[in-house]
Amino acid sequence: MAREDDEPLKPVRKLGHQVGEPLDALSIAEIDDRVRELHNEIQRLEEDKRQKLVSKSAASAAFKTGS
Repeated sequence: MAREDDEPLKPVRKLGHQVGEPLDALSIAEIDDRVRELHNEIQRLEEDKRQKLVSKSAASAAFKTGS
């Protein structure tokens, strides 16, 4: 559905943590939430990296030629 020209724009809510952003306005609970979020993202990145290394290793083994 199209937005009417006279409808006010809703503010865009920033999701997640931006590296280097000021932290002074955050409560302890908000900081804890962000730390948890960042730990989860690190785990997700490490798992993806692990899977890619497994795939790369398998591909290398499949295409090795005997000398």
